Amino acid sequence: MSTNRTFTMIKPDAVENGHIGGILDKITSAGFKIVAMKYTQLSRRDAQAFYAIHKERPFFGELVDFMTRGPIVSAILEKDNAVEDFRALIGATNPADAAEGTIRKLFATSIAENAVHGSDSDENAAIEGAFHFAGREIF
Repeated sequence: MSTNRTFTMIKPDAVENGHIGGILDKITSAGFKIVAMKYTQLSRRDAQAFYAIHKERPFFGELVDFMTRGPIVSAILEKDNAVEDFRALIGATNPADAAEGTIRKLFATSIAENAVHGSDSDENAAIEGAFHFAGREIF
């Protein structure tokens, strides 16, 4: 069953490159309402826990290093069909393959530094949102 919420993170590369405002503008212009948002930095422990599904993959260490190298912006977004619509808005993981006008086409520099994370399912959106936000932080 589809829900109306999804989770996103603006990754350290996009924060470092000054793209927070541009990315948030694309998100809100696409009709998403921000119901929770924070600017923070992941600890190694938190990054390892968040990406535990990739623990056995060869890129895991690099992913953790990347995600802990600087601040992120995490957010819970609301809109009808949120997960699917947000995945379309961010575009393909590899920005070279992303459609014109998508967040990754506009703001990502590589497959590894792809500017933004978006939940891939309603179930993961709920899990990821709860990982980053306490209930009292969501409006």
